Amino acid sequence: MFLKILYVFTAFLCVAHAKSVMVGHVYSQGGINKVYEKTVETTGIPLIKRVEEVYFEYPLGDQRIKGIAIKDLDNGLAEPSINRGGLGFNFVNIKLKSERGSGFRFLIEIYA
Repeated sequence: MFLKILYVFTAFLCVAHAKSVMVGHVYSQGGINKVYEKTVETTGIPLIKRVEEVYFEYPLGDQRIKGIAIKDLDNGLAEPSINRGGLGFNFVNIKLKSERGSGFRFLIEIYA
């Protein structure tokens, strides 16, 4: 019993530390395919927060986004967020903001 509690606590700490965002179906299976993949990275500038926005629009109007995965490759303190669009839309605007004085590196995957 103690090992189960320790395992759950350890898994929670690992999940709480990472700043990744995964919504919807984030795997290629059935009718869902990866349509976009990009690694976005910036270097740190002392005393400055680095902000970058990534915009994706699916070229076919009838196809909708079914999953978005924003994976933190550095396990840093940068904050990813989905500002506009997303699941059910054919576009998404993703904002990536670093901690003051540091950079970030994210892998963005979009499934439709």
